[in-house]
Amino acid sequence: MAKIPKNLSDTAMIGHFQENITFENEHFEEEITRAQPVKAVKRDNVGYASEFFTPELQEKVGKALLELKVKMYSEGIVDFDIKVTTQDKQVILTAVPSKAEKKKGR
Repeated sequence: MAKIPKNLSDTAMIGHFQENITFENEHFEEEITRAQPVKAVKRDNVGYASEFFTPELQEKVGKALLELKVKMYSEGIVDFDIKVTTQDKQVILTAVPSKAEKKKGR
């Protein structure tokens, strides 16, 4: 068994413990919520992609993809993948039927 270190501060002993509010401590709710430290928001894997897509651009691309999906559905293609390519100053999104859909047609 490991030795328990002596002369630790309160924060060192309990670490980042956060007490859940129950019927036993609901009267101290203000004290509990005030004592919790504010954590920094980490955005992992959001990265560079979100920098290019402003909310307006997201809406435009979303509408275009929805129109594409409706068009593919009207042609009888339900499952498809989107292939992304670049040519000169253009980014091209192309709908490609998924492999499962190709096997059904053959």
